[in-house]
Amino acid sequence: MAPLLKSNVISFMPEVMPCKSRMWPLTYPRFERDETCIESMHGHKIPDPYRPLEVPKARATQEFIASQVELTKSVLSTCDTKEKLRERITAVYDYPKSSCPYRRGNKCFYSHNSGLQAQSVLYMQDSLDGEAEVLLDPNTWSEDGTKSLEIMKFSSNAEYLAYGQSSSGSDWITIKVIHVADKITLDDTLSWVKFSSLAWTHDNRGFFYNRYPKPTMNEIEDEGTETDSNLFQELRYHFLGTDQSQDILCWRDSEHAQWFSRAEITDDGQYLVLSIEESCDPVNRLYYCNLSTLPQGLEGLRQNKEHLPMIKLIDNFDAQYELVANEGSLFTFLTNKDAPKNKLTRVSLDDPSSWKDVVPESESDVLTSADLVNRQQLVLCYMSDVKHLLQLNDLQSGHLLQKLPLEIGSICEISSRPEDADFFYSFTSFLTPGIIYRCDLSSGTPDLSVLKETKIANWDRSLFEIRQEFATSKDETRVPMFVVAKKGLVRNGDHPAVLYGYGGFNVSLMPYFSVSRLVLVQHYGAVVATANTRGGGEYGEKWHKAGALANKQNCFDDFIACGEHLIKEGYTQNKKLCIEGGSNGGLLVAVCINQRPDLFGCALAHVGVMDMLRFQKFTIEEFDWLIKYSPLHNVKRPWENGTKSIQYPATMLFTADHDDRVVPSHSLKLLATLQYELCTSLDNSQQTNPIIGRIETKAGHGSGRPTMKIIDEMVDAYSFFAKMTDSAWIE
Repeated sequence: MAPLLKSNVISFMPEVMPCKSRMWPLTYPRFERDETCIESMHGHKIPDPYRPLEVPKARATQEFIASQVELTKSVLSTCDTKEKLRERITAVYDYPKSSCPYRRGNKCFYSHNSGLQAQSVLYMQDSLDGEAEVLLDPNTWSEDGTKSLEIMKFSSNAEYLAYGQSSSGSDWITIKVIHVADKITLDDTLSWVKFSSLAWTHDNRGFFYNRYPKPTMNEIEDEGTETDSNLFQELRYHFLGTDQSQDILCWRDSEHAQWFSRAEITDDGQYLVLSIEESCDPVNRLYYCNLSTLPQGLEGLRQNKEHLPMIKLIDNFDAQYELVANEGSLFTFLTNKDAPKNKLTRVSLDDPSSWKDVVPESESDVLTSADLVNRQQLVLCYMSDVKHLLQLNDLQSGHLLQKLPLEIGSICEISSRPEDADFFYSFTSFLTPGIIYRCDLSSGTPDLSVLKETKIANWDRSLFEIRQEFATSKDETRVPMFVVAKKGLVRNGDHPAVLYGYGGFNVSLMPYFSVSRLVLVQHYGAVVATANTRGGGEYGEKWHKAGALANKQNCFDDFIACGEHLIKEGYTQNKKLCIEGGSNGGLLVAVCINQRPDLFGCALAHVGVMDMLRFQKFTIEEFDWLIKYSPLHNVKRPWENGTKSIQYPATMLFTADHDDRVVPSHSLKLLATLQYELCTSLDNSQQTNPIIGRIETKAGHGSGRPTMKIIDEMVDAYSFFAKMTDSAWIE
C-alpha cells in the first residue's frame, strides 16, 4: 500500500439516506464526500472523495463503520434460515482435524483440533503410537481465542521450539522460544516480525528470522491497524538468552525497499540459503553462505558488526528456485526456469554456471513439490487437470521408481526427513474431510497404510456428486471448474448456486473439503462450483501469466464464462447465481459485478483489493490497464445504459479491523461508493438489491481466526445468499 495521506482530514458526520428494496426499506449511512481530493496520475485527474476513510481511528470513519454494522445487522435479521444454518454448520464442523505427524529430534509432533476449539493444539509423542501430551495450546493465550500460532521451527535436536504468536489475525507476530523437555518458555521475545522465515543453526544456539523497522504508528496503538507500508525487511540472527537489540543484522537491501527474504539451513547444517523476493510472483534471487567458513562464526559478525558474506548464485528475477536437497556443494532445486510446468535441476556451487536437469518438465502436468526421503528418494507431487498425483523418483538419476495410488483430490501436506525410511501425507477432496497416510520404504517397496482417517457423524457423502466441467472463455480458452451438487440433480435452471474463484498469484484452487458449502448443497439444494481461472497456477506459469498484469482481464472473462456455463447447462439462473471470493478473489468478485451486474443475483466479496490505484506505485502503462478494472473506479449505474431492469446484485463486502495485508479502507471506500452511486445520490434509484458490508473486529486477512468467528462469517454470508436467492431450507 502506498503511503496514505493523513493530514487535513475533516471529521464528517455520517448522514442516512433511504433506498427502496424489494423486501424492506433500507436506510444507508452516508459519509460526506471530499470533492476536493483529486489525484493527478499520468495525465489523468482521479477523484478520491472517500480518502478520509483511510484513517481508521478518525471519528468519522468509526461512525461510518458503526452505522454500516447496524445496517448489516438489520438486513441479516431478516434472513429466516440463519439459525438453522448456524446449528447445522456448527454440528457438521465439529469433527477432529489433525495435521500430518512430523519427527524432530527423537520426538513426533502434530497439531490437532478436537472440533470446535478456537485454535489447534500442538502435541508431542515419543513415538507414533506413544501417548500424546500438549506442548503448546494457543487456546490458553486469550479468552476469546484471537491469539494464534502462526509459524514455528524446532532446533535441529528439538531441544527448543521458536514460534510466532499473532493477535487478532494481524500479520505481525511476536516470536517466543520454549524449552521442549520441560515446556518452559524462555525470556527471549522478538517483536516487529512479519512475513518471516525461521532457520536454526545446527549448533542450536540461535536462529535466523525476518523483521521490519518499527513502523511509525502515529496515534494507532494496536498492531495490525496501522496503514503504513512495511519497507526494508531485515534478516537477523538471534542468540538464545540475549536481548533482541543485540541480534545480528545479516542481510538488508538498502536500495530496494520492497524486497524481502526467506532463509533456510540445509539439512547438513553447512549452508544458509537465502531466497530474495520482490512480490508474490514465482521468481526469486538465490544467495547462499557457507557458515562453516566464517572465521569466528556468527559471534564474530556481532563483534565486528558485519553482515553475512552472501554469495550470489542467481542474481535476477527471471525464475523461481526452491531448495530440495544438497549433498555437500551439490544442490538440487525445483524451478520454473525454461519450464513453465516446473522441473528439478542441479548445480554444483564449485561450478555455478553449469546446471543439469534431473527431472525434466512434464508435457502435461505441473510439478508442485519435491521432498527428500530415505536419503536417495524423492516424493514428487504433480498436478494434472487440477488433481494431484504422487510418485517416487531416484534423487541421483531422477528416474521414476513408482507411482503411488491416489484418489481424485488434493495432497494437503507431505511430511518427511531425509534420514527417515518413511513419510506421511494427508489427502482431502470435496467429499473427503481428511486421510493421513504413512508410506514405509524400508523394505524397498512402498508399503501404504492409513494412519488416521477423519469421520463425521451424521453425514452421508453418497448424497453428493462431483463433476469437472470446462467453460469456454471469451477468447475460446477452456476453463476448468468443479461442480458439487446433490446426486441426481435435475438441471431445470432453478437451483441456487455459488461460484467461487481466486485467479491470481499462481495460486491453484484444488479440491478441498468445505463444511459450509456441503451444507448449502444439502439444505438449500444449491450447486457449488469452483472456477480455475487464468492467473492461478493450475496449468503452470503460462496459465498464471495469462491472467496477470496486462492480461488480468482474462481472469475476469474466465470467471464470467464459468457463470454463463452454469446457467447454460441448466444448473441455475441469473437471479439465483452468487459469486464469492476472498483477497484476490474479492477483487475478482467486485470487478465482475461492475462488468456484468446482469449476470449475478448475489455477490460475496471478502477482504478484496478494491482501489488498485492506491495499492502500489505503477508506471503509465500499468495505470492504463489498472484503471480499466479497479473496482472503486468502475462503479456505474447499469440502468443508464439503456436497460432499466438491470441493477447490481445483492452485495456483501467483508473486511476486518486488523487486516494489515489488505487494509479495511479498500472495502470501506468501495462500500461508500456503491451506496452513493447506486442509491443515496438519487431520488428514485433503480437499485433495490441491498449493498451492505460485514466488518469484523479482532480479525485480520483470514489466518489465525478462531473457529467461532469462522462459523459466524459462514452463517452471515450464506444466510444472506439464501435470502437474496429465495432459497428455502430443506430438512
